[in-house]
Parts: sequence; C-alpha cells; structure tokens
Amino acid sequence: MLKLVCFGDSITARKEGLDTPMLTTKLAEQVDGFEFINAGVSGNNTIDAISRIENDVIKYNPDLVTVLFGANDAAVHKMVDLETYKNNIYKITQMIKPERTILISPAPVDEKVQFARTNEVLFDYASAVKQVAVDTGSHFIDFFSIMIALDDYPKILKGIRNDGLHFGDKGYDFLVRLLVEKIKEVCY
Repeated sequence: MLKLVCFGDSITARKEGLDTPMLTTKLAEQVDGFEFINAGVSGNNTIDAISRIENDVIKYNPDLVTVLFGANDAAVHKMVDLETYKNNIYKITQMIKPERTILISPAPVDEKVQFARTNEVLFDYASAVKQVAVDTGSHFIDFFSIMIALDDYPKILKGIRNDGLHFGDKGYDFLVRLLVEKIKEVCY
C-alpha cells in the first residue's frame, strides 16, 4: 500500500461536518491502494510547516505528499512576505523530494465575504508555487487559476462558515477531482 500525506493548513484539516478531515476522507473514497494521512493544521503558514515537517510528514516515509499552504501566508494579519514564502516552499519540496511532491497553489477567495485576503495577493503566492514546481520538477496543481476561471467559483467556495475561504462539499469535490487526476498521472 502506498502512503500519501496531505500537508497543509485548515483547507487540508477541515472536517466540514464530518468526523474526519474532508479532503483525505474524499480521497480515500476515490483512490484505491493508498493510505491517506492528514497533516493539516488550522492557522498554519509555511514557517509552521517547516517546524513540523519532520514529525508530521517525513517520519511516515510517504510515497507522495500534497503541499497546500498560502492562505495564511497571504493573509494581512499573518503575512509571510512573498520571498520568504517562496523560499519556504523550496525548502519543503527539497525535504520531501521533488518527485514525491504535489505542490498545490492556494485557492482564490470570495472577496465579498473574505476580508483578510485578496485574490490579487493570492495570485502572486500561487505564481510563486508554480515557479517552485518548475524550478524543482515537482508535480503541480494550479488550483488558483483553475478555480478562479469558473464563473461560479464563489458558490464552490461556500462552506459551513461561509467566510469566502473555507469551502465545503463542492470545493472539496473540485479539489479531490484535480488530485485524483494528478495521482493517476504520477502513479499509473
């Protein structure tokens, strides 16, 4: 059985009404042959990620790791400057190994209800993740660009909290579909 660790912040960790995190629960329903480990911690940024990567990711010796950070790095009240964020994504990728890393750009937000983050800033953070993927040869999902291109993306972003950031069922279905495609591309 292969091991996949989902490493991230609240987007990775959220249960959204389930007993277990929605992301790994939905992945396990759609992908056979994998053990999914959720290493999401709400409120984390890439600085927090580096401090816990050994214990939360590396110790499992995973075959693949999804890396989804940026929503907190890009928030006005917690801002990790863009250059530091990018360098942290490089470090995380090198620690995991590029061939095992699926970098995911942060999602856009619904700016009508989300006031701590803007899509203009998140675009820059998403672009930084893309650059790291190109430079390191990591696998990459441009979650930001794919989602923001949809006319109804604010509806997809709507979750229990309806804060424009933490999405619900539709958002997780959307992300899981992208992840399943990438996992098949990488492994099969």
